[in-house]
Amino acid sequence: MFGIGMPELIIILVIILIIFGAGKLPEIGAGMGKAIKNFKKATTDEEKKPSEKIERKNPDDSES
Repeated sequence: MFGIGMPELIIILVIILIIFGAGKLPEIGAGMGKAIKNFKKATTDEEKKPSEKIERKNPDDSES
């Protein structure tokens, strides 16, 4: 995996349980899931949209 074995994952889970408590874990998991889902949706939507060019007027090119 990423150099993290099962004992390390168990230690991290225990620390998270101590910090947040068992009642908050489902809320945290749901929030993380929604965030990942929205991020993936935003990246795929961006690829599907045609690139829009924004024309900006240069302030130095004034017609005076």
